[in-house]
Amino acid sequence: MPRPFSTTRHTNLLPGSRFPASTALTAMACMYSYNGTSDLQLERLSVYFNEASGNKYVPRAVLVDLEPGTMDAVRAGPFGQLFRPDNFVFGQSGAGNNWAKGHYTEGAELVDQVLDVVRREAESCDCLQGFQITHSLGGGTGAGMGTLLISKIREEFPDRMMATFSVVPSPKVSDTVVEPYNATLSV
Repeated sequence: MPRPFSTTRHTNLLPGSRFPASTALTAMACMYSYNGTSDLQLERLSVYFNEASGNKYVPRAVLVDLEPGTMDAVRAGPFGQLFRPDNFVFGQSGAGNNWAKGHYTEGAELVDQVLDVVRREAESCDCLQGFQITHSLGGGTGAGMGTLLISKIREEFPDRMMATFSVVPSPKVSDTVVEPYNATLSV
């Protein structure tokens, strides 16, 4: 039976959360042997996870940021060991909340490396259905590089579905004045 595929790509997300909580909890449970009795549930695990060995599963995700600090925090966190180490792609300087740096300079230098990892994940699928991208619209990486990644993936996989889960900045919790501009440039 062909296995569907949907990858999740992460740039900047909500503070303290680098992977959706429900998926992360499922992933934590999957690090151990699957104990359920439903064949349907077992089949559906392959949508978001690759089987590593002996009913243990690894999230099918590519994590991206333009600075290494956030990736280090993810690796050191409670779910860091769930991800494939070579699916962490990061730059060295960050975008500094600047959409143009994320889209045209720093992000443009890293996007080919990200696409290589995406291609590798896509090629390992039995039935690639689409992509899910989770990103923030307030910062330079999530907004600038996020839109660049979306356009590059659309070019390379024009016949595949794409769903984005975009975190929109709020004036009540914004920590920088350029967030509304970054969001406007992204939509």
